[in-house]
Amino acid sequence: MNYRHAYHAGNFADVVKHAALALVIEHLRKKDTPFSVIDTHAGTGCYDLLGTEAGKTGEYQDGIARLLDGPALPALFDGYLSAVRAVNPDWPRLRFYPGSPRIARSLLRPGDRLALVELHPEDARALKREFAGDGQVGVHAGDAYTALKALLPPKERRGLVLIDPPFEVTDEFQRIARGLGQALRRWPTGIYGIWYPIKAPEPVERFLGEIATFGRPCFTVELFRTPPDDPSRLNGSGLLLINPPWKLDESLDGLLPVLADRLDASGPSGVRWLVADK
Repeated sequence: MNYRHAYHAGNFADVVKHAALALVIEHLRKKDTPFSVIDTHAGTGCYDLLGTEAGKTGEYQDGIARLLDGPALPALFDGYLSAVRAVNPDWPRLRFYPGSPRIARSLLRPGDRLALVELHPEDARALKREFAGDGQVGVHAGDAYTALKALLPPKERRGLVLIDPPFEVTDEFQRIARGLGQALRRWPTGIYGIWYPIKAPEPVERFLGEIATFGRPCFTVELFRTPPDDPSRLNGSGLLLINPPWKLDESLDGLLPVLADRLDASGPSGVRWLVADK
């Protein structure tokens, strides 16, 4: 699977992931002390939905465009929607879509920090241009898991690591598990959010089972656009949250039914706490 951000910007998986991401950061904002957000696969930060890549697939039409097509959304979506609105100067006309760096940046307060990591050289250069002169944002070109060794623990000792790989290699789940194990040893109290695609359920369940053995509180947020019965297509989107903020699961429980309705999801969706097999 190739999940290069630009080709899939604003699709249903992005909507689920980014609406949940905004809620995580809003929970971090409830305490006065500064926090740090580290995005390990940051992409370019913002995408032209009519550009070469996103325009070629048109996946945003079944994602962000569908979400916005209807009555006003509940307040749970306010942080996410404000980030989408901010990059569209002709709002409500939809032309651009904010990636996770732009969404995270829109929710930072003075004193909070954002660290962005991107391996692809062209995307890393675009990311540096996107945030040039922003003293609260640092951009690092390089491998995600190598960068985490240098970035963890952050000086704030509070915050989120978002791991959102492109899943271009067959052993991505194994790489995430190894990287998470190392990261948790360096920063055991950090919040970790890991996005994953759901095609066939078996590889996902094996991955989640391994993460559950780490012994940290964690749950998944999953939405299936289609039932998981065809492993050749992207059936669902999942976000694993380790050390989640208090009552975040309740907020996400309120978010998912609205997403499922607006995105015309025909498969199951929900929040599921993970427990290691005994």
